[in-house]
Amino acid sequence: MKKHGLVLVHTGDGKGKTTAALGLAMRAWGDGLRVLILQFIKGGQTYGELNTIQTLAEVDGRICVEQCGLGFTQRGTRTEPEHQEAAARAVGKAREAIQSGAWDLIILDEINYAVKFGLIEESEVLGLLDLRPSELHLVLTGRDARPAVLERADLVTEMKMVKHPYQKGIQAQKGIEF
Repeated sequence: MKKHGLVLVHTGDGKGKTTAALGLAMRAWGDGLRVLILQFIKGGQTYGELNTIQTLAEVDGRICVEQCGLGFTQRGTRTEPEHQEAAARAVGKAREAIQSGAWDLIILDEINYAVKFGLIEESEVLGLLDLRPSELHLVLTGRDARPAVLERADLVTEMKMVKHPYQKGIQAQKGIEF
């Protein structure tokens, strides 16, 4: 079978965008692919997926996750320029990784949020897509993916919230939402 890299977008207001991307990362790793996950917003906190990926990385180094952002919860405590600088560094890391040939699958987690919040420009995301070698799979997650990004994708999944426990006042649950 000839390898054909795909651009996948997980977007929408429902839960599961990052979860779906991480499930894909596990599948890819299990099939021998080299996987890089760059998280554009998350940073400074430990999530269950970090523990899992670290354990898998210790097996053979074919999977890596890097938190590049300053975190959602810290948006009020950091200045906007600090968030923009972190996002710009993340774009630089993504650019380098895409061109390196070292990875089969790269997940740009929450990159759509980075555009939505004005931390990076849509043109930077489109530039990353332009750099993508034909054999590289690239996943972009986050709400409000821009129409130009959706147009360039091979697969778009929109997660739609129908019901969420937060609507009942139930806080985020460890192991489910983080």
